[in-house]
Amino acid sequence: MDTIKLKDLTFKPYISKEEIATAVKNVAARINKDLADKNPLFLCVLNGAFVFAADLFREINIPDAEISFIRMKSYIGTHSTGEVHMISGLHEDISGRTVVIIEDIVDSGFTLIQLKEKLQECNPADIKVATLLFKPESLKYDVNIDYVALDIPPAFIVGYGLDYDELGRNLKDIYTIVQD
Repeated sequence: MDTIKLKDLTFKPYISKEEIATAVKNVAARINKDLADKNPLFLCVLNGAFVFAADLFREINIPDAEISFIRMKSYIGTHSTGEVHMISGLHEDISGRTVVIIEDIVDSGFTLIQLKEKLQECNPADIKVATLLFKPESLKYDVNIDYVALDIPPAFIVGYGLDYDELGRNLKDIYTIVQD
């Protein structure tokens, strides 16, 4: 893995695709055990979580598991706007079901709080959260994260679905900004 340039920023290798694959399999194994007798609906938060969701869902061996997608947006460039917008919403009936929110990254927890509030209005039996990446030092809201693949420090990253102004999502590894 070499450094890469996206727009005006340079990124260096941070987490390899092999490390990611192992972490995804570990999270899937925990979910398979915990939710074996449920009919879970996995709810992928687009755009960033789509790669993680695909890899995770392929590791799920629960026969009645389903997946759906919603689209939320709170970032412009490298910074959160402080506002969460649902661009495309939930179309499934989740009443009485276990919902597993699939996130790419949880840092402040603001998006997750907003999403959980909206989902609670639909009377699910339970809401679980699975995230590829968690920045515990950046957490500002009291949110329960049930399944964390990898903890990372507060740094801006790209790759494996995460972007910088929509670029870098296709990278197989995860990169972080090179500080000057």
